[in-house]
Amino acid sequence: MKDKSLVSINDYNKEEILKILELAAEFEKNPSQNILKGKVIATLFFEPSTRTRLSFESAINRLGGRVVGFIDSSSSSVTKGETLKDTIKTVSNYCDLIIMRHPLEGSAKYASEVATVPVINAGDGANQHPTQTLLDLYSIIKTQGTLDDLNIFLVGDLKYGRTVHSLLMAMSHFTTIFNFISPEELKMPDEYKLFLENLGLKYYEHTDFTEIISRADIVYMTRVQQERFSDPMEYEKVKNIYVLRNHMIRNTKPNMRILHPLPRVNEIHPDVDESEKAYYFQQALNGVFTRQAIISSILGLK
Repeated sequence: MKDKSLVSINDYNKEEILKILELAAEFEKNPSQNILKGKVIATLFFEPSTRTRLSFESAINRLGGRVVGFIDSSSSSVTKGETLKDTIKTVSNYCDLIIMRHPLEGSAKYASEVATVPVINAGDGANQHPTQTLLDLYSIIKTQGTLDDLNIFLVGDLKYGRTVHSLLMAMSHFTTIFNFISPEELKMPDEYKLFLENLGLKYYEHTDFTEIISRADIVYMTRVQQERFSDPMEYEKVKNIYVLRNHMIRNTKPNMRILHPLPRVNEIHPDVDESEKAYYFQQALNGVFTRQAIISSILGLK
């Protein structure tokens, strides 16, 4: 994995994924090390971010590295008309690794092709978010003890949700049963369903999950992403279609855990937060350890 960009979760095979999870567990035991001393890492966020950016920066700082970059494209030369190619080629001169979030699908792939240093995709439009997926896998294995033979419920925006797309691809390495819960307007795209069919993996589609949630090992909630809708009225129709409440999880499996890539809007009621089955804030913390594992692996330090 040394010097190899991480653009899609498909860039890592099953063995490489499991290696990252092993490294994340090591970093959780000892998150403050000095292995990035002398390394400069650029964080280029052309799109707003809280957890992804801060967990990356926390991961780098805890390992002794330096961060340069911008958190808003309005503070970069993009506002002057600079192309993505010129931005990436220039920033490559200043750092050992680029972490980039961009609203356009395929932007991370393009950046990896023109950069002279490795690129980590921190989200490219509705396409992929591989580092979120790896921290999701780490959260799943921590709470379930395995990645095999699990029934995973993906709930909400399955059309535009890059986190669920990447998670589906990663969990396809294991014997997973998928349940897709969404309104008709936000169904899982056919290409992902065809992908599962070709692998012989089972999936089921529903528009409601209150009667079947007792089957779930993982309930992965997602917000309906207003920024992906061109028609505000379409967003209004579906924005509050699923709201998970504490009374809905009373008869669920003891091992069931609720994940969410955050930020949440209304899809998980605050009364769920005190439940032992709510894992989304710990999930966000796991992002630091997982991203430490990814960075150190790409730079050949672990």
